[in-house]
Amino acid sequence: MSWNTFWTILKRNWRAAVYLLVLAALAVLLVVVCVRRGQTAAQPEPTPRTSAAVQKDAAQTLLDGMTTREKICQLLIVHPEVLTGGGTVTAMTDELSAALRDYPVGGFLLSAGNMTSGEQLAALTSALLAADATAPLVTVDEEGGRVARLMNTVGTTKLNSMYSYRSLGTQGAYDNAQTLAHDIAAYGFNTDFAPVADVWTNKRSNAIGDRAYSDDYDETAELVAAAVSGFRDAGVICCLKHFPGHGSTATDSHNGAATVDKTLPQLRQEDLKPFVSGIAAGADMVMVGHLTVPTMDDVPASLSHKIVTNLLRYDLGFRGVIVTDGLQMQALAQYTDGEKAVLALAAGNDMLLEISDVPGAVAAVEQALADGTLTQAALDASVLRVLQLKLAHGIVPLPETG
Repeated sequence: MSWNTFWTILKRNWRAAVYLLVLAALAVLLVVVCVRRGQTAAQPEPTPRTSAAVQKDAAQTLLDGMTTREKICQLLIVHPEVLTGGGTVTAMTDELSAALRDYPVGGFLLSAGNMTSGEQLAALTSALLAADATAPLVTVDEEGGRVARLMNTVGTTKLNSMYSYRSLGTQGAYDNAQTLAHDIAAYGFNTDFAPVADVWTNKRSNAIGDRAYSDDYDETAELVAAAVSGFRDAGVICCLKHFPGHGSTATDSHNGAATVDKTLPQLRQEDLKPFVSGIAAGADMVMVGHLTVPTMDDVPASLSHKIVTNLLRYDLGFRGVIVTDGLQMQALAQYTDGEKAVLALAAGNDMLLEISDVPGAVAAVEQALADGTLTQAALDASVLRVLQLKLAHGIVPLPETG
């Protein structure tokens, strides 16, 4: 057949020719895809383990190497002075170093008295972090406004109360959290006991007052979630406080018993909203206040299994570290340090803030483990959460594997 004859036939049947060309192209594409899939199946890539799984295994390795006393100490966040029994600590001393060998606490809370200059503060936090292989949380209350330890001592960024920035919306809350986080991290802190998730609804009380982000439940929820994102993006551990909500109380729990006169359905529709949003945004820690909710329990929330475990851990699904508010507050004045420690751990808290009698608290927990008031399984679970938090933030390095 001549070329002219072929071309004449092709022009008469052009639709069929195009159809055949399309089929041929699809066939080639199918062959290529099958070959590539076969190559992938023949040489599969190993499935990478998630960072969370690696951290969990590492935490278990660290836990397995701890004595019971070391585990208990991991749950304590203290002022350095309680370990030395002396004056204000502004530097690592032989006395403090020796005390840490006996009681390797899981965290330190520094106050304005521990801060005399930027250089001194950075040296102190560095020494605390290096004092034990399982490095501590180095914490501070830095909220802005009237609760600002660094701002008023070493001169970090001047910030007013978070309430005064409510008109700036979520971007303002995020930016302020970033500022706080970067400022404290520059001096060696890895944890900020902020943001305040309380809603200032009792305007006759200044227990929380302008420390809150707003006096509106929904607005507070939005602003708190934005603040959590700001802290997280800056790499600093943050802590929602004061669960289940301190903004409606007439009394400050620093000074005495504080009561929340609400039912659980009311709390769900009101005070719990910022905690729910903050948890959803990825908050690392939640601080439980010494607030009595008579409709739920007759003991302060920090000592209530119904509130700490049933509500916060199970109902709200919080999987991070739960810490008490300062245990030296007057709302718990009727208890000894040992009693506070045992009751708070039995309620489901993971960490105990501001224990003033470390030997007494450790001994009480050891006795509670011996008599069955506390279980080894619950202790280990709390320590694992603390260790995983430290590993996730690079506070404690991943242990070497053989």
